[in-house]
Amino acid sequence: MPDVVVVGVDGSPHGWLALEWAVREATLRGATLKIVCAFEDPVTSVGLGTAFGTGAPIAVDPTLIEGAAKDIATEAAKRAGDVPVEVVARCDRPEDVLCEESKGAAMLVVGSRGHGAVGSLLLGSVSNYVVHHASCPIVIVPPTTA
Repeated sequence: MPDVVVVGVDGSPHGWLALEWAVREATLRGATLKIVCAFEDPVTSVGLGTAFGTGAPIAVDPTLIEGAAKDIATEAAKRAGDVPVEVVARCDRPEDVLCEESKGAAMLVVGSRGHGAVGSLLLGSVSNYVVHHASCPIVIVPPTTA
């Protein structure tokens, strides 16, 4: 069974850096690159399940969120060049999807931070989570310095 390098992308500059690193590693290994993009429903992720205190549930179409994830994953696949790719795009917690996809992988590659609410942190919440919960070695690609 060939190696699989899993990479998390979210459309942020940090995600694209992680993709570049993962493409180089997959090329060196002769591995398949599994590109993972997942976005959580923004309403439920911040605990706002009802419309402004009315008690009426807010309906968010998960296919819209999944569509955005597919768009980013498709762009990532284009940027991967000739490396064989698989794409996973879901409306779900990114950290959970990445850990799920890490099972049996040679490694999981993520950027140091992405679209998180607190972008000034050195290590983002997703990268921090996968360090503790993924099933394979983790590479956290730091931002480049100018």
